[in-house]
Amino acid sequence: MKAVFISFYQAFYDEIIAILDKLEIRGFTFWQEVQGRGTETGEPHYGTHAWPTLNSALLAFMPADKVAPLLAEIKKLDDSAPQQGIHAFVMPVESQN
Repeated sequence: MKAVFISFYQAFYDEIIAILDKLEIRGFTFWQEVQGRGTETGEPHYGTHAWPTLNSALLAFMPADKVAPLLAEIKKLDDSAPQQGIHAFVMPVESQN
């Protein structure tokens, strides 16, 4: 079992959900408004007058064999809008209830 944390520009919510549905990844937790900026490039997303956009974040749980296809789809979406900074981070899941 793996957990994938995805941070993305709010406008891409529908695309992210469509990717999860396409790959039959069901379990996730979603945060609608998060703030941040990229490590090296990309626009800040602070929800302020100067930087009005915001990010969202999603933590999805899945079998390990679904991770590579998810990351490939996220990369395609990121390539369509590189300044928006869609990122995915993979973590092991140690236990599950």
